[in-house]
Amino acid sequence: MMEVVIIAVVATLGNLLNGWESSTIAGAMTYIKQEFELEKDPTLEGLIVSMSFITATVVTIFSGTISDMVGRRPMLITSSVMFIIGGLIMLWAPNVTVILLSRIIKGVAIALAVTFNPLYISEIAPPDIRGQLNTLAQFSCSAGMFLAYILVFFMSLMPSPSWRVMLSAISIPSVVYFLLTVFYLPESPRWLVSKGRFLEAEKVLKRLRCVDDVSGEMALLAEGLRPGGEDMSIEEYVVAPASEILVNQEAGKDYIKLYGPNDEVTMVAQPVNGQGSMLLNSMVSQHGSFASQATATLKDPIVNLFGSLHESTLIENGRTNSMLINNANSIFSTRDPESSPFGTGDNLRAPLNPFHGGPDRAYGSKDMLGMRSHSSLVHGNDVETPRNTDIGGGWQLVYKSTDDTMGGKREGLQRVYLHADPSAAAVSQSPHISFVSTSGYDIPIDGGEAFQAAGIVSRSVLGTSYALSMPEVVAKGPKWRALIEPGVKRALIVGIGLQILQQAAGINGFLFYAPQILEQAGVGALLSNLGISSISASFLVNIITTFCMLPCIAISIRLMDVAGRRSIMLYTIPILIVCLLVLVMKQFFQLSPVLNASISAISVVVYESVFCMGLGIIPSIICSEIFPTSVRGICISLTSLTYWACTLAVTLMFPYLLQLLGLSGVFALFVGGCIISWIFVYMKVPETKGMPLEVIIEFFAIGAKPGTDPAELGMKD
Repeated sequence: MMEVVIIAVVATLGNLLNGWESSTIAGAMTYIKQEFELEKDPTLEGLIVSMSFITATVVTIFSGTISDMVGRRPMLITSSVMFIIGGLIMLWAPNVTVILLSRIIKGVAIALAVTFNPLYISEIAPPDIRGQLNTLAQFSCSAGMFLAYILVFFMSLMPSPSWRVMLSAISIPSVVYFLLTVFYLPESPRWLVSKGRFLEAEKVLKRLRCVDDVSGEMALLAEGLRPGGEDMSIEEYVVAPASEILVNQEAGKDYIKLYGPNDEVTMVAQPVNGQGSMLLNSMVSQHGSFASQATATLKDPIVNLFGSLHESTLIENGRTNSMLINNANSIFSTRDPESSPFGTGDNLRAPLNPFHGGPDRAYGSKDMLGMRSHSSLVHGNDVETPRNTDIGGGWQLVYKSTDDTMGGKREGLQRVYLHADPSAAAVSQSPHISFVSTSGYDIPIDGGEAFQAAGIVSRSVLGTSYALSMPEVVAKGPKWRALIEPGVKRALIVGIGLQILQQAAGINGFLFYAPQILEQAGVGALLSNLGISSISASFLVNIITTFCMLPCIAISIRLMDVAGRRSIMLYTIPILIVCLLVLVMKQFFQLSPVLNASISAISVVVYESVFCMGLGIIPSIICSEIFPTSVRGICISLTSLTYWACTLAVTLMFPYLLQLLGLSGVFALFVGGCIISWIFVYMKVPETKGMPLEVIIEFFAIGAKPGTDPAELGMKD
């Protein structure tokens, strides 16, 4: 994993530059206003600060489509070049016009960095640590803010501070970022697969994962080109240790064989009687039907669907443990071979090949294929399924055949995303048990544990007709009509809603006007004994603020793939509300100047630190996870366009709101925004931790079906 971590850290340098830029412009505005006499012209002041956002809003309209055409890496390279040019222009800037030109160029850089860094990291990261790697972007941004405020503070102590040097110093780290993006960063393997460049994608994956067999993940990326489908269903399986009787018994030919390190069948996944997933039916039995539960709790059905994977617990040794929080206890765990009956991903194989004969080949309705293959994906017109079925996050990608035919040719290869039911790991530990197969026979199990599992079943990309047309499909590129598919529309609602409410919480008002806010609150009085000006004192408070962000974000990194994205937001937003209420209510009390400044500074520090833990980074993470590969760039553009438009609105309006409502009135507006944000997260935002991107997309497609009920998602006859 070290290689992918290093690559992710390099990519987050763009976020460091974004944080650096936001802090330096906040500090430099004090001196720009003095030099160009902008105190009486709030419109021009707001335009200088917001010009980057105006540019970013325009750039974002086209950047997603361009990214889908040329790749993610060129976007990051372009961002680094724009940071360099923008900084050099600012070093010369003789007037406001040139300042605005530099801000336009930096706006291009910021837009590309903020939009495509989370997307790039999500597409290269394994599911188990994807959230952690994406949270590094917020850590990098806050680190950039911290370093920039240190620079601004020490320059403010000089007799004649130079705002031009403050704003041009960004060119130095930008050169480092440029060199690393050009000579070190690989292209996204998912984008390469979407363009039919399978060999290049396989090479990149081997570098990222540091393993020779990436056939399972390559198959997963190919399946991501065609998510969902009308034939999608959820099946119930029992996974058990294989016995000689079970392997050879004719009645059991409809199971999936799972191979061990010595090419022996060690486990089997057997579909059982009863329609639908035990995982989902358990939820229904406890809370009623899927639709009635959503109505009763006001939650979106997708929230409940995703939650069924994460909220179930296993009682073990007298204590309750979350199976998906503690991956070491997962029955599909790839971290601890000793605790997993399946062994590691290198040892678990469901090698399948419906297009070449073999002694284990079995056809017929619901027959499971057992033919082993040693090829990785699609080569020319030859289709072969993967040897390594581990796709991360406790998920396995296996295949089965059906009787579907077209023109005399077999069309029936279905993919199965298989995952254990965390709520009921052990079916039985009796030495002699059996379960009923779909064929109606009792299948004996000679000791050991049997485990429940749920499988998302749909038609595979590797089916003959689609596999042979893959070059044509790839050449056509993304289709705009895919945006109106139910799953994509539901994902867009989640993504756009999060971006709007992130800005409604007021963060950009704090970031870009924090020095002025703290100065009005009397922070200068708090630090008057240090013998520095009130301006320098406000910069010092911002140094403290950004420094406090770093350990808070470190906590978020630790929890992002444990507690999850949704939980972190639900627990941190109330803290934001409390901080804002303190800033609103303190005006109703007679406080000494020092106490007033102390309360203001503490509230601002806690607000910004906690915001970075949740609402600051999670919307970008979720937006980079929930869209199909074919339209991911376009959808990211739409959500980013929303982000920049809202950022622009808040930045332009903030000076007027300060004059009209005062600090307390503005903070009261932000309280309302935070309350609405919490309600939206609770009702609409699902938990995506630890799931492969393609599986997340499948869940959105399932949950977006009208009148979805888990009982109706069983295997079709």
